[in-house]
Amino acid sequence: MATGFPANSGDVMTAGMFNGLVSYTLNSQSGATYTLASTDQYQTLVITTNASTKTVSIPTDAAVPGIANGTAVTILNTGAGLLTINAVTSGTTTVTSAGAVSAAPTVAQYKAAVCIKTGTNAWTVVGSVA
Repeated sequence: MATGFPANSGDVMTAGMFNGLVSYTLNSQSGATYTLASTDQYQTLVITTNASTKTVSIPTDAAVPGIANGTAVTILNTGAGLLTINAVTSGTTTVTSAGAVSAAPTVAQYKAAVCIKTGTNAWTVVGSVA
């Protein structure tokens, strides 16, 4: 997690905490699947490196509580295979995008997408999605 997050009312920021706000904490994922965690918020860059097709799933609010509305999680696909972003439970969590399959956008190699939590169990994916 980037230094300085999360901050609480009354916290005093040090220079190290402030400087940490402008850099990403890297979360490298080499497997075929990954489910977002509460630690992926606050300036974390999820990097997928698997050469095959892979999936990043967005959990329900009940499974991973504490991710606030307005949270943005950035995902970078460096692996050769396509990355699909979808919901763990599609009937509960809604994922929308401008991609060809709105509920499961794909991200090509060396492209990035940002998953933005827009409401209860609701996410919008923007960026280099197909």
